[in-house]
Amino acid sequence: QVQLVESGGGSVQAGGSLRLSCAASGRTSTNYVTAWFRQAPGKEREFVAAISRSIGPTDYANSVKGRFTVSRDNAKSTVYLQMNSLKPEDTAVYYCATRSVPGVVYTTMAYNYWGQGTQVTVSS
Repeated sequence: QVQLVESGGGSVQAGGSLRLSCAASGRTSTNYVTAWFRQAPGKEREFVAAISRSIGPTDYANSVKGRFTVSRDNAKSTVYLQMNSLKPEDTAVYYCATRSVPGVVYTTMAYNYWGQGTQVTVSS
C-alpha cells in the first residue's frame, strides 16, 4: 500500500505562484511514476504533469508547459509541482497519483494510488 498526501494549495491572484507537495509513505519503492492531475468543477480529471522515479523524464500537459515544473526529492519521498504564472483556468482540485509500472500515461485508470487532493483557486 502507498499513502499520498498533497499540500500547498491555496488562493492566489492571476500571475502568482504556488508549490504543491505530494508526500508518499508505505511501499514507495513501487512508485515508478508520480503524476499530478486536476479536476475543475463540472469537468473530468485531467493530466497535468508527471515525473519518473529515476532522475529522468518529465511530461506536461500543453496547457501548463513553460509555467509548471515537476520535481522530486527521493530522499523525502516527495514530489513537487511548482506552478508559476497562474491563470484563473488553473483553478481546480489538484491530485497526485502513482503507478507501479514504468512509463508516463495520461489516463487516470493507469494510476494505482491517489491522494485526497488540494484546492487551488486563482482569481483574476
